[in-house]
Amino acid sequence: MDYLTIFYIVVAGLLLWIVSSISQMRSDITRININLNKIAEQVGVPDTITDELKSLILEGKKVEAIKKYRIATGFGLKEAKEYIDSLSK
Repeated sequence: MDYLTIFYIVVAGLLLWIVSSISQMRSDITRININLNKIAEQVGVPDTITDELKSLILEGKKVEAIKKYRIATGFGLKEAKEYIDSLSK
């Protein structure tokens, strides 16, 4: 094997590791958010973000609701859109 082939194999391995790490982080963030929401509910913290998102959806500002949710949670576009769609139903 020449050095270029080895280089490509190493780069491919690094990319796979990065993608796997990002996927794991998203999964961790989802789990943490679920736990935080449960804690907030038990101690009586109002869920103002969901109320605000529902209000934006009713006003026809779905894109703005997705943006706000992404900022609040750190989720990607796909996850945020799916969540906003679930609130729309």
